[in-house]
Amino acid sequence: MSQQPPDNIHRLIVPAGGALRGRGIYLLPNLFTTGALFAGFYAIIAAVKGHYEAGAVAILIAIFLDGLDGRIARLTNTQSDFGAEYDSLSDMVSFGVAPALLAYQWMLQDIGKLGFFAAFLYTAGAALRLARFNVQKIVVDKRFFKGLPSPAAAAMVAALIWYGDSNTLQGQGVMVALLVCIVIAGAVLMVSNLRYYSFKDLDLRGRIPFVVVFGLVLAFGLISIDAPLMTLLLMVGYAASGLVLTLNQLRRTRQERRRLRAARRDAA
Repeated sequence: MSQQPPDNIHRLIVPAGGALRGRGIYLLPNLFTTGALFAGFYAIIAAVKGHYEAGAVAILIAIFLDGLDGRIARLTNTQSDFGAEYDSLSDMVSFGVAPALLAYQWMLQDIGKLGFFAAFLYTAGAALRLARFNVQKIVVDKRFFKGLPSPAAAAMVAALIWYGDSNTLQGQGVMVALLVCIVIAGAVLMVSNLRYYSFKDLDLRGRIPFVVVFGLVLAFGLISIDAPLMTLLLMVGYAASGLVLTLNQLRRTRQERRRLRAARRDAA
């Protein structure tokens, strides 16, 4: 009696024992990502209902939670492909859609098509920034980002709205012009090639000089004086730092090229 050939189809359908069990996901970093997503969603609802100051603060809270998410994932070595994709989708809602909608509902809708264009440009810039970040598998220098990070751009927009709404500056011509400039500038900087310091090389588990602790206390003290204004100035300063870092890098590159050319001439 001949032996029947093995049932390869059945073997493909029913894998070995234990293979059906899912690998699961890491709880802690994804919990903070969910919190950031919730804060971004709350900011959208607040914008629709006209609670602009609450919406701006919610975006800033989302930025804080998003920063904790990435830092905890690196410290606990719980980074995963699922967490990276989930974080990217959360960022698009909290730092792409929410700031644009908040700005549009606050004042951009009053200037017609220009306001609509600025809000859409910001959303598209955030989407392009996140897509470019996701496909960059090889990073030459992890200390720097390419283009303004979307959380920083969102913080700049949210801080301006927080400052303007808390000081009843809504509707003023200067504030409208400033909002348009901030929104468009944020969109352009996100898709630019400017270098921005990423703070990824900071060692939170190591010792730091005492003067750094004093600097942090001083920074919190200054922010407590006028939190919306100080946050706005801090974010605008960070956005401008990309131009400074890039120009400095270009200057060093030119100097290195001149040095190499001079060395070749001397060698000849």
